[in-house]
Amino acid sequence: MSDWLILVDYAGDLGQDETPHKVLKVTDYLTKPRLFAGRRPNIINLARSYGYQSEGYYASLLAEARAHRVAPAVQNMVELSRKSLYEPALPELNAALARDAEAAGGVPSTIIVAFGRADAEGFKRFSKLLFDWFRVPVLEVKIDEDGQIEKIRPVSVHTLKGERRAFFLEAMDAHTARSWAPQKTRAIARWSLAVLVDPKEEKPPSDASSLKRLASVASREGVEVEPIGPNDLASLAEYDALFIRATTAIDNFTYRFARRAEQEGMPVIDDTQSMIRCTNKVYLKELLEKANLPAPKTEILDEDSDLAGVMERLGSPVVLKAPDGSFSRQVHKVARLAELKETARALFKDTALIIAQEYMPTTFDWRVGVLAGEPLFASQYKMAKGHWQIIKHEGGKMTEGGFSTFAVAEAPPEVIDIAVRAARLIGDGLYGIDIKQNDDGVFIIEINDNPNLETDVEGAILKDELWKKIIAWFAARLEARIGHLPG
Repeated sequence: MSDWLILVDYAGDLGQDETPHKVLKVTDYLTKPRLFAGRRPNIINLARSYGYQSEGYYASLLAEARAHRVAPAVQNMVELSRKSLYEPALPELNAALARDAEAAGGVPSTIIVAFGRADAEGFKRFSKLLFDWFRVPVLEVKIDEDGQIEKIRPVSVHTLKGERRAFFLEAMDAHTARSWAPQKTRAIARWSLAVLVDPKEEKPPSDASSLKRLASVASREGVEVEPIGPNDLASLAEYDALFIRATTAIDNFTYRFARRAEQEGMPVIDDTQSMIRCTNKVYLKELLEKANLPAPKTEILDEDSDLAGVMERLGSPVVLKAPDGSFSRQVHKVARLAELKETARALFKDTALIIAQEYMPTTFDWRVGVLAGEPLFASQYKMAKGHWQIIKHEGGKMTEGGFSTFAVAEAPPEVIDIAVRAARLIGDGLYGIDIKQNDDGVFIIEINDNPNLETDVEGAILKDELWKKIIAWFAARLEARIGHLPG
């Protein structure tokens, strides 16, 4: 029998007597990774919620970090969280729905699809296509009076009763009787180029003067650069590729733009997979451990964790982090147990898991830029004056320390080597690896999918060559797709 593992929130959601496969609580999967040492199970995540930063979300995120095959993937969870994200799938799905409805003599107001099977007779092609798009165990499809899809949402298994539960169990048995099939990669033929910026952003990853420099360099390379904003999603297909220069998050407009770019078959920095992986420190912690890359001692905490034991193991002070903070936000240094408990309680209001990390003081952090698996720049970001981080938040203001940028060949080889190895775990895009260096060695603090690129800082050594390398990354992918650049 293949190694299938079913995750549930509560024992009553799916009884062990209802499936021949192992049923495990989500919390055990999250907190006991040693149970799976040397195994690569096929995981069906039946958590009651797939919401952002819920335990169900983290189960799939960590499954990906552990190289376990999981359904649903985090990408599907994110896409189904709002209609604007799964909208690119609707034309094809509605067409399949109409074909099946014509043969069936009509369409019901609701269809339940479990593992690619519909609970309504005659909708085999539609249900299979839906499962190809969104590898989610159970989906409910609401259909409007015109026979068009109104809404798609995941269904929690504990709500399925009677005939619907029997239908689900039969579909799951049939699905697990087959070997694991990866989700199809979908790309639409059209693609384009644009630079996505947020005019309202206080601290963007590239300032206006740097983007003007990018446009000037690109023009000499035969590439037209145009800025677009958060409200320009509808015009994205007018361009040939997408370069995101607004701070990324999977719950804001940057993810929607990246996902649409991928659906259009466009080369994009940052891609959605990199966003999902890099914006969450819980995922990165497991990924680095699995790859045996050095990092500060780190623990993943839930609300039941023994906080006193955390200080005993990690020392004092301890650094607490929200999984998806940026620009040093939601990062706290705490020295006393009472302070640790109070800060953790506040962080748990927004997330099921948080990060505790040993405090590792240094006078600067290395930031190594890596593009397509090769080092691009090496900068030292110095701590803000009178502060333990490179950015100090106080009174609604951000204060930064200074910087020094080095030629890659002049930076410590061990720093460059560890940065490149870390970036290659994520993908072949653009990444910024934050590293601390002390007498004990080098330690990875973070992998950023959206690193700063400014002509006078990260480009202080490369100058225009920095932007040429970025343009070359896009050009290589465009040429691979059509054989030449437009223009």
